Amino acid sequence: MPAIDGKALVLAFSALGAGIAMIGALGTGIGQGIAAGRASEAVARQPDAQGDIIRTLLLGDAVAETSAIYSLIVALILIFANPLVRLL
Repeated sequence: MPAIDGKALVLAFSALGAGIAMIGALGTGIGQGIAAGRASEAVARQPDAQGDIIRTLLLGDAVAETSAIYSLIVALILIFANPLVRLL
């Protein structure tokens, strides 16, 4: 069985790390779905407050979406611009 060199090991763990980083995007999607469901329930109970509810929902979704974007950026850096490969 051939030995695994350092570069292959770094690339393998980088791919694993990128997959783990994208779990953050999964949590963001679930959270945004729950928030949208609760917002639609709130609008159904209080139609007069629709503007305030939607505004708060969109602001919360924008803040939550930054977590998914950071996860994507970390995953892309680990896959395509990995700084650790240059050290080997």
